[in-house]
Amino acid sequence: MKFFLDSAHVHEIEHALNMWNLDGVTTNPKHIQASGKPFTKVIQEIAALFAGTEKTVSVEVNPHLATYEAMVAEAEKLAALSPNFVIKLPATEAGFKSIAVLKEMGIRSNLTLVFSAAQALQAMRMGAFYVSPFTGWKEANGEETLDMIQDIVTIRDNFGFDTEVLVAAVRNGRQIVDGATAGADIITAGFAVYQEAFDHPYTHLGLARFQSFWDQTPYE
Repeated sequence: MKFFLDSAHVHEIEHALNMWNLDGVTTNPKHIQASGKPFTKVIQEIAALFAGTEKTVSVEVNPHLATYEAMVAEAEKLAALSPNFVIKLPATEAGFKSIAVLKEMGIRSNLTLVFSAAQALQAMRMGAFYVSPFTGWKEANGEETLDMIQDIVTIRDNFGFDTEVLVAAVRNGRQIVDGATAGADIITAGFAVYQEAFDHPYTHLGLARFQSFWDQTPYE
């Protein structure tokens, strides 16, 4: 199981690399805007953190692009900026077509905004490197997500697709565990989500008790 950070804040990525053994990064237009930096500048800063590694950074094409020709042209420019970049494409007809064209060009893709196993299947058929089913958005609207992830993993394994299943829009520790138990390859979540998931109040309670016992016990 790999952990990716869903962020474009360089200081968050640096912390996660140093403290959490981070495996990669996913970005999107919201994260880029929140960084307060121009698009090209921030993705190049992120790329520099991963230079010389096999870890990936998912970078999204302009979401206004409506044709596969336009998506492919922009993807080619983005991929040329860093060998670590994987290009995020939307789960639309043009996005699916772009996957196949880019694969022929040797450019890896990540199909994003996936909300059904059927969308994931088509992405895998077309040669996606990653497929990103969204969980938090569906659960926020009262939809169950564990079965969707399990179905995607089963389909991938049934047919031997090379695509890795990257569970996205993860909002809490329970969703991290659901992705792992369903057999997904990767979880991507925000900085605060990981912080909360790695923490537990009972750990602090127990540590305080152990500290008290330690302080009351002679060391030698």
